[in-house]
Amino acid sequence: MGRRREKKGGPLHRINPKVDEVTRIRISEILEQFRASKDEVYRFDASLSNQERALVHQLSLKMGLKSKSSGLGDQRFVSVQKIKKKIDTKNGFGSIPHFTFSEEAKWVLGDLFAHYPPGDGNMAEMIGESSGDTADRTRQRKDDIFGRPSMTKADIAVKLQALHSRMNTVPNLKQIVEDRSKLPIASFKDAITSTVESHQVVLISGETGCGKTTQVPQFILDHTWAKGDVCKIVCTQPRRISATSVSERIASERGENIGENIGYKIRLESRGGRQSSIVLCTTGVLLRVLVSKGSHKSTIGPVSDDISGITHIIMDEIHERDRYSDFMLAIIRDMLLSYPHLRLILMSATFDAVRFSQYFGSCPIIHVPGFTYPVKTFYLEDVLTIVRSNNDNHLLDGAACSVPINGHELSEEEKLSMDEAINSAWSNDEWDLLLELVSSEGTPELLNYQHSLTGLTPLMVFAGKGKVGDMCMLLSIGADCNLRAEDGMTALEIAERENQSEAAEIIKKHMDNDFSNSIGGKNSLDKYLATVNPELVDVVLIEKLIRKICIDSTDGGILVFLPGWDDINSTRERLLASSFFKNSSRFMIISLHSMVPSMEQKKVFRRPPHGCRKIILSTNIAETAITIDDIVYVIDTGRMKEKSYDPYNNVSTLQSSWISKASARQREGRAGRCQPGICYHLYSMIRAASLPDFQIPEIRRMPIEELCLQVKLLNPSCKIDEFLGKTLDPPVFESIRNGIIVLQDIGALSKDEQLTQLGEKLGSLPVHPSVSRMLFFAILMNCLDPALTLACASDYRDPFTLPMLPEDKKRATAAKSELACLYQGCGDQFAVLAAFECWNNAKKMGLEARFCSQYFVSSSAMHMLSGMRRQLQAELIRNGFIPEDVSSYSVNAHDPGVLHAVLVAGLYPMVGRFLPNKNGKRLMIETSGGDKVRLHNHSTNFRLSFKRNLDHTLIVYNEITRGDGGMNIRNCTVVGPLPLLLLSTEIAVAPAKDNDDEEEEEDAGSEDEVGSEDEMEVDAEASEGFEDKLMSSPDNMVRIIMDRWLYFGSTAIDVAQLYCLRERLSAAILYKVTHPRNTLPPILGGSMHALARILSSDGCTGLPIMSEGVDTLTTMVNAATLGKPATWTKRFGKKPKGSFAELTNYDRR
Repeated sequence: MGRRREKKGGPLHRINPKVDEVTRIRISEILEQFRASKDEVYRFDASLSNQERALVHQLSLKMGLKSKSSGLGDQRFVSVQKIKKKIDTKNGFGSIPHFTFSEEAKWVLGDLFAHYPPGDGNMAEMIGESSGDTADRTRQRKDDIFGRPSMTKADIAVKLQALHSRMNTVPNLKQIVEDRSKLPIASFKDAITSTVESHQVVLISGETGCGKTTQVPQFILDHTWAKGDVCKIVCTQPRRISATSVSERIASERGENIGENIGYKIRLESRGGRQSSIVLCTTGVLLRVLVSKGSHKSTIGPVSDDISGITHIIMDEIHERDRYSDFMLAIIRDMLLSYPHLRLILMSATFDAVRFSQYFGSCPIIHVPGFTYPVKTFYLEDVLTIVRSNNDNHLLDGAACSVPINGHELSEEEKLSMDEAINSAWSNDEWDLLLELVSSEGTPELLNYQHSLTGLTPLMVFAGKGKVGDMCMLLSIGADCNLRAEDGMTALEIAERENQSEAAEIIKKHMDNDFSNSIGGKNSLDKYLATVNPELVDVVLIEKLIRKICIDSTDGGILVFLPGWDDINSTRERLLASSFFKNSSRFMIISLHSMVPSMEQKKVFRRPPHGCRKIILSTNIAETAITIDDIVYVIDTGRMKEKSYDPYNNVSTLQSSWISKASARQREGRAGRCQPGICYHLYSMIRAASLPDFQIPEIRRMPIEELCLQVKLLNPSCKIDEFLGKTLDPPVFESIRNGIIVLQDIGALSKDEQLTQLGEKLGSLPVHPSVSRMLFFAILMNCLDPALTLACASDYRDPFTLPMLPEDKKRATAAKSELACLYQGCGDQFAVLAAFECWNNAKKMGLEARFCSQYFVSSSAMHMLSGMRRQLQAELIRNGFIPEDVSSYSVNAHDPGVLHAVLVAGLYPMVGRFLPNKNGKRLMIETSGGDKVRLHNHSTNFRLSFKRNLDHTLIVYNEITRGDGGMNIRNCTVVGPLPLLLLSTEIAVAPAKDNDDEEEEEDAGSEDEVGSEDEMEVDAEASEGFEDKLMSSPDNMVRIIMDRWLYFGSTAIDVAQLYCLRERLSAAILYKVTHPRNTLPPILGGSMHALARILSSDGCTGLPIMSEGVDTLTTMVNAATLGKPATWTKRFGKKPKGSFAELTNYDRR
């Protein structure tokens, strides 16, 4: 059925089933509830129509569910079930790949084992005593930015005098003081300081523009200093840029330099120190302080001077609900009793203040009004009427469309039925009869019927009871909100009396808008939704609406909110294809996306010349992050492309979804920041009412392995699920389980979920635990420099920019592939490595701008990566993992074999293998979890999708993403088997088959047989008798089973040597993290040196041979005379010359 549909009308996700809005919302809610339940199967009633069943199939595909229609005729129904993944234990191949060490590697191994034979000392002897760990920890350099300033009352008096002197003498500061006094929050200064002094937790609900972010920290600082007391005020922000910009703003308002009394600390960057009384930081930074200093102990009092030094914690923008904020709230709530001096202030513009207050024992709430200009709103019903009214100016007051009403008188029986229905709904909350009457008939007489005694209408009942969805339905089909009941009250007044604020707000907006009162609105909406899928962006409607705005007005910027780059491109191309918008002197069309070049982003702030209209096509980056002061009109598609996480299928998702009501309000506000404006919502009032109040908290839509590790660092005896259950919105069980499995795979947690010594150290660095593991491995392999780049790039955005012109798309793809070729051409991560190194050297040679332009690299992203690298290196030095002089730690920085192993250390257990290409179509990749996915067309490895003979080829990747078109992998690198065999969780040994036929027959056996414990004896746990039998002769052929799903043929001697190398590698990593300043013992030092040499020779064995080579890298030579072209050799470390060889080797001359 799905295949037939795709042939007729394209992919299933692009089909538009003809289903009304209310039913769409109901089916979507049912599927969401089923996915969150423990049920395995859900069966819809047979009453669903063909179109409704098609919608179920479409939504199921998007949610990662499996759907199937069954039955015939009236009995046909659709059932939905959760997908159970199966790993292909048959291995999917006619034969298995063979692993053996090369002759060069065998010589290195022979030399190693001649000096340090296998069996020389067990793990404990190799690691040595653990007492040195304590000494190392005590010698760690202290970061005291969160310590309380050392100041006397006299010092404070001097600071106050200097502050007052600056305010009275510096001209611009006088203006700043005056401007600050006009902010809405200024009149709340005394109320805020007195409430904070008398309560440990205070909530400040301040509307956008009230000044809370910059003023509240200063109110508290001035109040504390006025008493002669010292304070340390830590303010958290959800984004790095907010923390730095707010700190700079506060410092400038006080006439100071950043880093003095005002400082900031973000991940891998800081300004200021102990002397700073106000410190801005990201939530993740403060969380690490609370965890690493042991601030939360449920049974004991304060134990940390740093936490004791903090007097106030201000958490701003808590409505964004990032995972660190929610986790930190749970920690702070538990520790408040142990720190009675500590004050917590929670601030936001839009959040559920009452719920947060209850979480903290009904703490006080201070409401601060903001200042925004009035914004008129239209919904889809209105927009459809507006674009049809060619001769009417919709911006003139009183402009309206009227539709004649042909009514009829209600019968006495109908009146009695309506009286009964209204009574049942109002008195007993029984809604079925009333809903049936008004929705089935829908005539104006029924919609506006007034109860014979009370005068209540259906709209009044729905409004008074807060049934906003049903209320919006009535309004959209013509219910009159101006009627009055017998007591003289309207629907709006009843909603306000019953404290139904949302219902009241919707009625107010409706009354402000004459277009919605059209009876024809419902019919036009139904006709429109029958032809246009509301889940997709209608660029035709957007173009018509923009044209109408431009015809009906003379100036004012237009901001269009779109989900993603594809929609921005489609809208831009639609506008430019129209003769109306082609004149660049009349229209300035700008694309705004986080990935466009910074020069393009800056265009949005420029005012266009007189007579030119600015049209900005933007993602939700324009929702809160920036303010464009000449925007008058906002077009809101109601959609956003959000990266999320599906814990039930353990995949990331990047799909277009509906925004929240809070986001809709933010988008409306963009039109009223600097002048009155208009917002056009391209979705119906019914859809608007069904939107969630707020975005799903991040802790419920992101992988949480970092938080799981933080729980154990916080309190090793605490159960992870129990602690996370104390958060405001706990993550689902599947998220916690997936996080724990990842931590066990990388050795941070034991099988019984206890924190390991390695896990404690993995959590000590400000990066993901897997990235910490990669850094430790890179240190041992003397390959630190590229590991620093990979670590920082994993924590930051893609450094490549999007091509702005259609003709540049191929050039951008080719440029990225050329960069990847520097590392043998099979890795997106290596493209980033090459881009950074070439950029760094191009900058030194004065060619930065040219390089960035030709290779579509973001200069600002590269500068940020450079700064993050320095900070991360400093963090490693501060923790004692590397010395001040790090020159010797990167001698293998350009060895492809070692580099591939370093990357595997950081990305494991994200491993996949290419499946045999049996039908000539795009290749599929199978992962260890059983997913079948494709390579994304933006990956440098996409061209491999169409190659043959890639059986057994392995890749590592950062994540699987489920988009609107299915599951794919975007950033990945092809790797050989050796790095995985060394760094995987487990390898097992099993007897080899005599020949391929026997193997195929064996593989076709039961799953229990293939995955049974007697076959999969793991590492040191193997039974001695079984191991003796397999290993009795070095030349015995055996099978290696890696992580219970990847098979390799090998010899007993190779497997034995692998076991030994794995054991010594584990011992070396553990020794390094527990004795960071000590030199490795001779046996471990010699083994790591040998391992690097083995990886150098065998680390890339098994990679596919690419036809493209680095000899094609001539673009930079043509751009500037950097040297003469030279023949490129396969080994990157041989210092080739010319072209990019010049750039990559500039520092090594």
